[in-house]
Amino acid sequence: MAGFSSRVEAVSISGIREVFEAASEDAINLGLGQPDFPTPEHARAAAINAIEDGAVDGYTSNKGTKALREAIATKHERDNGFTVDPSNVIATAGGSEALHLAIEAHVDPGEEVLIPDPGFVSYEALTRLADGTPQPIELRDDLTMDPAAVEAAITEDTAAFVVCSPANPTGAVQSKADMEAFARIADEHDVVCLSDEVYERIVFDGAHYSPAQFAETDSVIVINACSKAYSMTGWRLGWVTASHERIEQMLCVHQYAQACASAPAQYAAQAALSGPQDVVTEMVSAFERRRDVLLDGLEAIGLETPTPSGAFYAMPRVPDGWTDAVIERDVVVVPGETFGANGAGHARISYATDVETIKEALERMGRATQHA
Repeated sequence: MAGFSSRVEAVSISGIREVFEAASEDAINLGLGQPDFPTPEHARAAAINAIEDGAVDGYTSNKGTKALREAIATKHERDNGFTVDPSNVIATAGGSEALHLAIEAHVDPGEEVLIPDPGFVSYEALTRLADGTPQPIELRDDLTMDPAAVEAAITEDTAAFVVCSPANPTGAVQSKADMEAFARIADEHDVVCLSDEVYERIVFDGAHYSPAQFAETDSVIVINACSKAYSMTGWRLGWVTASHERIEQMLCVHQYAQACASAPAQYAAQAALSGPQDVVTEMVSAFERRRDVLLDGLEAIGLETPTPSGAFYAMPRVPDGWTDAVIERDVVVVPGETFGANGAGHARISYATDVETIKEALERMGRATQHA
């Protein structure tokens, strides 16, 4: 049998998937990284209408429909305070493909990418698939990433660093001062700041800021998606925006790997971004209520948990054996080390489920904690 590429052999199956496979079919799943709300009706209707009208029977532009890219540009000006030329947007197959394009187009073999640790599992894997070298950055006690730690880690081999706010798996939200510092670091050191903003609408405390608001060069690349804000994970529609020169290089990867994002999903995304936003507000309010129930419950069973200011994850500090004990009681949580070496001693808990389910899970976690 022919061998496999070293790039692929350097990447293992996600630990999140391994946990899911180990759990029973009836387990309470607090490991899922997706909202449990329906996609907004007006977004669904837009896709259905486009299908019935025959508008999605062929390829769109590689970058996506002009109307969608204009909606994305309007969204960034409305929500994020920076201007985007619609021609400098690529619609992608979810935020995952957007991350892949950005890393593949900017990282040479052996070059370093600084990633948060703990951080989203794709950052390390996609860096390795690009023949790059991931360099983990330990987080502060509140699980935010320290700009000073990023700056200290930059070497002549550093191609990029990743910022994620609100963050998966921690729920931490970076401050305005942090984001200003990240933009300055990218500008002054001539490295790419890859800003993962997929959870940007889900903020409870403080506010979301993008380093793109503060950059003075084209050093910042922004990744986003409809997946979390509009409960559209299955639609697989994300995007990347950057300078014209960077977008054109990322397009070289996208056009051969994907050709274009799903056409029906593009119509749904355009409607979601341009239509009523009250659905997002309602969802965020529900997540905040669930967060508070979970935090109170974790405190009651004696687990210290940095308060997550956004997303829908909490990352308590847990004793040895706790995750296995919880899974044995049919509650799925994800071991912290899945997200990097510095995640050891933590577990990621998703509260993207209803309050009653969270309360039942807490009862089981309480029993597990007594025996861990």
